[in-house]
Amino acid sequence: MSRRPSAESVHFSVGDELGGLERLSANYLHQRFSRHAHAGYSIALVERGTEAFFNAGADHLAPTDSIILVNADTIHTGHAATAGGWAYRALYPTPEQFEQVWSALGQAGRRAPWFRSPVVHDPALAQRLRLLFALLEQSTDRLARDTALHDTLAQLMRTHAGMRTTPGALPAERGLARVRDRLAQTPEAELPLAELARLADCSPAHLVRGFHRRYGLPPHAYQIQVRLRRAAALLRQGATIGAAACAAGFHDQSHLHRHFKRARGITPGQYLAQYRARTYKTPPPRER
Repeated sequence: MSRRPSAESVHFSVGDELGGLERLSANYLHQRFSRHAHAGYSIALVERGTEAFFNAGADHLAPTDSIILVNADTIHTGHAATAGGWAYRALYPTPEQFEQVWSALGQAGRRAPWFRSPVVHDPALAQRLRLLFALLEQSTDRLARDTALHDTLAQLMRTHAGMRTTPGALPAERGLARVRDRLAQTPEAELPLAELARLADCSPAHLVRGFHRRYGLPPHAYQIQVRLRRAAALLRQGATIGAAACAAGFHDQSHLHRHFKRARGITPGQYLAQYRARTYKTPPPRER
């Protein structure tokens, strides 16, 4: 019988594939991810234990050997479902990187995927992911890594992606969208709730309820997410942690550290170290 790990461990890295593909290998015992969203996707293979998580309005369980698929800009959480914790390896491709894969397959113009199910049980794809992670972590053969990555992501899209229908926005939803855009465009600003309510043309109470229902978070929590994306973008550009925290609207470095760790499972220092160590051959990934 294998022994359970006695400590948490996490390794974040950024590869050259697709212009800068982020990936994570983690063993968590006590980590609890707060509600958060990424501009990109999360594709994770659970290697030990079971992860419990909220995604797309419902609770889910992902046992060993299952694959977790979180769509871009989707609110989700994550924590251990059992006392022994859980371990996984994950990729974080952006929509633009998925579109690069389509282009390489001769299908330029196809949009990034929308995955139908947050948890899938697909032994063949799970084995592909195991081999892919091994190549990305151990192989110096760039062509082999690129080929395996394109093949695996293409298979993932063919078998588990579907069409997403987006109904036209109602007047109230357009008001909520204006608030969302204001938060996204000025993450560093201190915005009173009353000002945002005027922008949405509704009462503060209606704004909080409606925004939470539409976007999965109340306005103040959504603001933290856009601040995290801004801070991450600045770190990728080489800013110090303190400067990134200030420019993104956090009170100080410790404030950024706390929220960054809860949302991403790594510290700003770990994130910055990987981007400082990497020499870009193409521009870095777009802000997320």
